Amino acid sequence: MPGRQARHIRPALNDLLRIAVVGGSLGGLTAACLLREAGHDVTVYERSPRPLEQRGAGIGLLEATSRYLVGRTAIELTDISIVYRHLMDRWGNERYRLGHDMVSFEQSDSSVVVLFANGEREEFELLVCADGVGSTARQQLLPNAASAYAGYVAWRGMVPESDLPPEIAMELTDAITYHVYANSHILVYPIPGLDGSVVRGERLINFVWYRNYLEGPEFDELMTDRHGDRRDLSLPPGAAADHHTAELRASARAHLPPLLASVVAGTAEPFLQVVYDIEVDRMVFARVVLLGDAAFAVRPHAAAGTAKAAEDGWVLVDSLGSSASVPEALAAWESKQIALGRDLLERTRRIGRRSQIDNTWIPGDPEFIFGLHQPGDQ
Repeated sequence: MPGRQARHIRPALNDLLRIAVVGGSLGGLTAACLLREAGHDVTVYERSPRPLEQRGAGIGLLEATSRYLVGRTAIELTDISIVYRHLMDRWGNERYRLGHDMVSFEQSDSSVVVLFANGEREEFELLVCADGVGSTARQQLLPNAASAYAGYVAWRGMVPESDLPPEIAMELTDAITYHVYANSHILVYPIPGLDGSVVRGERLINFVWYRNYLEGPEFDELMTDRHGDRRDLSLPPGAAADHHTAELRASARAHLPPLLASVVAGTAEPFLQVVYDIEVDRMVFARVVLLGDAAFAVRPHAAAGTAKAAEDGWVLVDSLGSSASVPEALAAWESKQIALGRDLLERTRRIGRRSQIDNTWIPGDPEFIFGLHQPGDQ
């Protein structure tokens, strides 16, 4: 008809891809499951020589994190305890390669050749790097995207619920309990037991205590483990020097309510994770993409780190399914996920600043509600 413009219908990507997902934790597994279900030929490569344990037991279960299990499996939301185990049950072991530490990769216009530390070389059409905050891929692609220390660490620990006096366990049983004081705050809440049980009395009571340490000698000494080795990202259970764990318990007695101090005191081997910011200006490099913490590492105050990684996977699959070419799909995906990463990083920086530095944490402030895209966005 005169005056009407012809409607152009863009064809979707027809070719199914051979894809490597490097990093077999929650973000990598979610992306792998989604890509496989879209018809792609997917293999997961995990650097650990042994199966991962206790992944996702204490995370905030936002909608993006649970969306795959609830929407694509027969698992009810109330039956999800340890997300990693459920994802592994869905994925299976056949295409999950343990002991494969990626050391480098080379790419052309149409393929990527990945080199592993064990000498193996494999060729793919797309490489999804979900290799976490210490990402080898990010270091190779963006060597100047260094992590920035936030000025505080998260001391963590767990106590069997059955080890606590009944009156204390009852107070902590069905809530996230906060305590805020000058330049610090702590969260205490129940998580599944090591076997995944969520039955009262069989769970663990978990604490996360944010404490400030000055960058320089004080921080360096904290991160020097009991054997004299300087760690960068974390001190695993049993690694912290004895005088630091003693100081942690003494500070708990001095600064925390007895209810919460008892949880810290009852933790046999506290451990800590350094709070870092990592921001990137690119997530796509021809046939290589950075997913989850391999791109943006955000502070944990929105409980959205794993949700962001899962969302990266969902949007990647959607982009591949609605674009005419791989470059077009990845460009669309990158634009959306960089915006999400920047917004979430800025929000978690602001929350951290208010609680650890400015002391403007106000109980009931909606900004502190967990969420991915915005506070309260489940």
